[in-house]
Order: sequence, then structure tokens, then C-alpha cells
Amino acid sequence: MHAKYGLALDNVIGADVVTADGRLLTTNASENEDLFWGVRGGSGNFGIVTSLQYRLHELGPVFGGAVFHPAAKAGEVLRFFHDYSQAIPDELVIQCGSFSLPDKTPVFAVAACYCGRPSEGEKVLKPLRTFLPPIVDAIGEMSYLQLQGMFDPFFPPGRLTYVKSNFIRALNDDVIRAIAEFAGRSPSPFSFAPFVEHWHGAATRVGITDTAFPHRQHSYNLMFWSNWESPSESDKNIRWTRTSWNALRPFLVEGSYGNYVSDEGDLFARAAYGPNYERLVALKKKYDPTNFFRMNHNIKPTI
Repeated sequence: MHAKYGLALDNVIGADVVTADGRLLTTNASENEDLFWGVRGGSGNFGIVTSLQYRLHELGPVFGGAVFHPAAKAGEVLRFFHDYSQAIPDELVIQCGSFSLPDKTPVFAVAACYCGRPSEGEKVLKPLRTFLPPIVDAIGEMSYLQLQGMFDPFFPPGRLTYVKSNFIRALNDDVIRAIAEFAGRSPSPFSFAPFVEHWHGAATRVGITDTAFPHRQHSYNLMFWSNWESPSESDKNIRWTRTSWNALRPFLVEGSYGNYVSDEGDLFARAAYGPNYERLVALKKKYDPTNFFRMNHNIKPTI
């Protein structure tokens, strides 16, 4: 619900962190403030977080779900998605992308969650449900927990995964055509690729340097989330994901959401931290000068 309440990291109000030298530090707005800034977006570079304090938001029933269209309609769906997203309220979050239904039918779907009054959500979501006749309309009133679990069956344990992602410069007609080329083309029926997340509202009103997470100014994030079952299928799925992503690179910014970074190396990881990188390096020198914590998107203690 990043549009109404901000990102999860925006709602962290405190964290306990065990540092490389074995200290247990409490971090918040008044204690170890520099480390508190760094752990909100700096990945696992500074220590082991043993507890978090969150600002909670009471949430009743939501109005949401997804509408499913044939994968061949991806271009039309994306054009509607772009236009519709320009004026939606903070109460609404939408995403769209290509995957396959359990019967292997390739689709391009739009998922939505409206977290205001369900009766108002029904009005706001009417254009989404009617701009084209969908294969399935699975939007309605439900609990937030139900909505969160709606796609769980598509992600059973044990599948192999490879991800590529960057923010999109602008979701214009050229980009839409390029993305639509790959809809329904994954070699695996279990992939969610390509997929577009819309970012707006509260998450984009936080300053770029207010937390270690810098990506507040881009409206759309592109993702290829490839999944498959057998190691024998790894090469072709990884190759397809890389090829698809590389074809779209001219339309993408350098920065990426850190949770979606895979094996791109130090330069890509550095771009993921954007203008906050040097400040994060200074924190690394202070709290982990030997680079003990280095297993994910690593910030080295030297530039």
C-alpha cells in the first residue's frame, strides 16, 4: 500500500542491529540515527537486524483483485494502464504483467487494490473492469489478507527464479510496443514477465536522500520475474530473461529496486543506491570496515 502509507521502510520507526564487532545497537530517529538511515534501504550491509518497530495502519476490507486479458492484448492493456494511472488516488495501487493461468493460457493481467471505502473503490475501478472485456474479472470486496494471498498458488516452494528489473524512463508508445513484444513469450509458463509496477503517492513524496532507498521519482518499474521447475531448464530461462531485459535497456534508467537485483555486479549495485552511495560507503567504513557483511548487494568500505 505504498501509495497511501509509503513503503515498508518508510514505516520503520526503530530497529535493533547486531554489528560486525558484536555490538547490539538500537537505532531510531534519536539513537544511532546514521545507522537508522542506512538500514532503511541499504540492504544487509551494516549488520544483522534482530527486531523492527513499525508504524501500523488499521485497514478494513479492500476492493481489489485482478482482471485477466489475453496476452495478445498486452499493448492495449498497457496503454490503458498508462492513461488510467495518471489520475488514480493514493488509495489505489495497480500493477500489470504477463503470466500463465493454471491451464497454461498466457494472459496479461492488471492487479489492483483500493484501500478506501469499498463502495468508492467499486466506482474508481469500474474503468479498469470495462475498458476491454476480460477473460476473467476477479475484482471484488475482500480482506487485505485475502488479497495478499491471491497469487500465492502461482509461487509454490521449490521453483527456480531469476530476476531482472529497472525503472522505466517513460511509459510511452515505443516502450509499450517493446514490452508487449515479450508478453506470453517466456519459455516457462510459471514466469511473471514482463511485469510493470506503478509507483505513486506517499512513496514518491519522500525525499531521495531522506532514506537510503533513493528511487522516489520514477512512476513505473519494469520486471522480468522468471520461474521454472527443473535445473535442466535454467539455461534457456536465464538466457531469455537476459535477452529480453537487454532489448529494453534503452528505455530504462540505470537504477533498480535493490530487492530485484540479481547478478549484475558492483556497478549495477552502486546504481541501485544512486546519489546515496557515498554516504552509504561512509557508514560501511564506520560500522563494517572489514566488509564482513558482503553476501548481497555489497557496499564496499572504499569507493
